[in-house]
This record gives sequence, structure tokens and C-alpha cells, in this order.
Amino acid sequence: MNSHPIYEPVIIIILLMLNLFMTIGPKEGWQVYSSAQDADGRCICTVVAPEQSLCSRDAKSRQLRQLLEKVQNMSQSIEVLNLRTQRDFQYVMKMENQMKGLRTKFRQIEDDRKSIMARNFQELKDKMDELKPLIPVLEQYKMDAALISQFKEEIRNLSAVLTGIQEELGAYDYDELYQRVLRLDSRLRSCMGKLTCGKLMKITGPVTIKTSGTRFGAWMTDPLASTRNNRVWYMDSYTNSKIVREYKTMEDFVAGVVSRTYSLPFKWEGTNHIVYNGSLYYNKYQSNIIVKYSFETGSVLAQRALEFAGFHNMYPYTWGGYSDIDVMADELGMWVVYATNQNAGNVVISQIDPDTLQVLKTWNTEYSKRNAGESFMICGTLYITNSHLSGAKVYYAFSTKTSTYEYIDIPFHNQYFHISMLDYNARERALYAWNNGHQVIFNVTLFHVIKTDDDS
Repeated sequence: MNSHPIYEPVIIIILLMLNLFMTIGPKEGWQVYSSAQDADGRCICTVVAPEQSLCSRDAKSRQLRQLLEKVQNMSQSIEVLNLRTQRDFQYVMKMENQMKGLRTKFRQIEDDRKSIMARNFQELKDKMDELKPLIPVLEQYKMDAALISQFKEEIRNLSAVLTGIQEELGAYDYDELYQRVLRLDSRLRSCMGKLTCGKLMKITGPVTIKTSGTRFGAWMTDPLASTRNNRVWYMDSYTNSKIVREYKTMEDFVAGVVSRTYSLPFKWEGTNHIVYNGSLYYNKYQSNIIVKYSFETGSVLAQRALEFAGFHNMYPYTWGGYSDIDVMADELGMWVVYATNQNAGNVVISQIDPDTLQVLKTWNTEYSKRNAGESFMICGTLYITNSHLSGAKVYYAFSTKTSTYEYIDIPFHNQYFHISMLDYNARERALYAWNNGHQVIFNVTLFHVIKTDDDS
């Protein structure tokens, strides 16, 4: 949680906001290029640039050309950074809110454009200055300090050039600027839409959030909750309990400030529960039944037996603990992982309807459930660890998209030597784990394959 990696979308936003300021000038001759994909699969949104033949003889055009050159230099510097792609959406939302603020200001200008022109331009410039706090984020997480320092200096120089342009130029066509903001916003959303899924490349951490409870348990947040909703749910032990504790924020969770306590109608079994869209999904004690419990109404909305699924330590993970049935969710929906006699005790993956709990589709793998330490889904791929003890690593991956598997080698640090719960949260792009009485979070690095408009 204390790691805030650098994201291509953050860099893209910076470039897009810089483009906004570059658009001051003639309407003719400007070219806007769509986002594209480079050789490494990264999302590139190119800069808005004027024709070279326009405005070539006055001081204003010289300053604009200097500004363009600086932005191009920044683009070349930024492209060599090895960008990571997790936890980007919180930054994107911040930038989107700023764009919405810009739209509001453009509408305010329409009534009395001349009288408040200078003040609104200054506010636009201030918006760009708000991007400067992102620079420490870059500095903290890149090895190449010299390159980051150069980028930082370019930002300062660019601000000075913009100040000079502000002093020289008179009235601006704010209608044109407003339309450009809309186009930039559309391109940003299109670019971000291509970064929804990826392949697991690396696991870092963990970050220890809290030390509490027994050796076994589960804790989680809701991946479908809004960014302002950061409630945490806590379920200690793997059996013989019905008590779920809720905390309003992660800070309250760390401080032990419980906001609400729920008593479930049925005891749970195992530690592989999830909260999804405001409801708790868990394995009912001594059964292969999945229960959907609404926190809002305090009632069971659905329950359904998972046909042929082993339960009560028939096919658990390596650590036991009645971990036969594992309910999980990712970017593509809700899943359940288990084993059956019909599949010789090997792992079975089923995608289920979160409303009815009905099985939508099933995949049989050849990986023994009893040899799996834990597992989690990311973008429709099941990742299985080879152990719950020290030296554990992600060892096996099964893609539900292609129905194929591969053996992989992605180590991670089992800091407290015994993992009894490991679950992916798509909103946070992180792994929540219960590590021998410690609640920890692992960060994940995903490799994104970006679809272009030509892809079918």
C-alpha cells in the first residue's frame, strides 16, 4: 500500500495537459493523432503539433516552437523509462477530475470572455502547476535519477515559457480550447480502456498492514466499491465462526476501530471468501454450498451447491484448513476454484454468476489441488503457488481464454512463513494475504498487451 509505482497513464496525462497549453494559436494546420502502441506494447498518445509553415516570422511562433521542442524532448526522455502498470486508476481519476474542472471554467468564460480572460488563463496555468507534485512519485521509483532530474528541469523551463506566452498573447479562442479538452479526454479514456488486463510478471512486497488474529483468517476490500468507499472486512479463523467485523477505512482497520459487526446465519469453512459489490461470498460449513450474504440487508440473497466439489478437507490447499473451495474475483467477474473426484482431485475452475451463483462455464486442469499452496485469478488466468511456506512461488498458470497452461517461476517473499489466504483485488491491483497472523499486501506488476483499432 505504501508503494506508488510510476504509470504510463500518469505520463500520458502530463503530456495531454501540456498539449492543452500548446493549442493556443491558429485553428488551421493543427493535427491531432490518436493513441497507438509502441514496440514494447506501451500506450503512446502523441503530441499536438502545428504545421511548420505557420507563424514563422514573429516572436510568438518562436516561443511556441521552443515549447514544442521541449515537449518533444520530454517525450523522448519519458519513453525510455521502464513504466509499471499497477494502481494507475487512482491517478487517472484525479486527472479526470481536473479535466472536469477545466470544462466548468470554460463554460463560465462564455458569458463574459474579455473581462475575465487573464484570470482564467492564470487558472489554467495553475492547473498545470498542480501536476508538479507527481514528480516526487517519479523520483522515488526510478533508478535513473539523472533522467528524472532532467524531466523535472524541463517542467520548470516549460512553465517559464508559458508565462512568457501569457504576457504576450491577447485573447484566446476558448471555444477551440474547450473542444480540444473534450478530444483529449476522449483519447485518454480510449487509451485507459486498453489497460484493463495484463499478464502477471512480478510480485513485490509484502507491506505489513496489521498484526492480529490467529494464524489463519481472511481480510478484504470490495473491488467494485467506489474509490471513496474503503471499507475493510475481517474474518478471523478458518472454521467454527460466524462473526465478520467491518471497518470504515484502512486507517480504522489498523487502529482497531470497528464500525459494525455482522453475525452470519451460517458458519464458514476455510479462508477463501470475498466481498463483491457489497455482498460476502463464502463456503458454508461442512458443505460444498456457496452463500451470498448482503451486508446492506443482513440476509442471505442466494446459496447454491457446487456440484461434485470436494469439501471439508477432501481437496484442500497444502496447508489444510478446509480450504477446498476458493471463491475469487478479477477484472472479468467471479470465479470459484475447487476439485472433484471426476477430475481426479485436480483443480477445477468455474466462472459463476454473482447474482444467482449459477455456474456459467467450467475448465478442468491437470494440477493437483492438494499440491497447490494458494491460488488467485488475474484477467481470466488462474495463478497457483507451489507452497504456503517459505520459498513459495507462483508456479503454474492456466488461461481460461485459451484453455492452455504453462509452468512459470514468479517468486514472492513469504515474510511470516505461512500463508493461509491469498486473493487478488482488481481495484487495488494488489494481492491481499493472511500471513501467519499478519495482514499483508503484495503489489503486482502486469504486462499489458494493448489492443489497437485494427484488432478484431
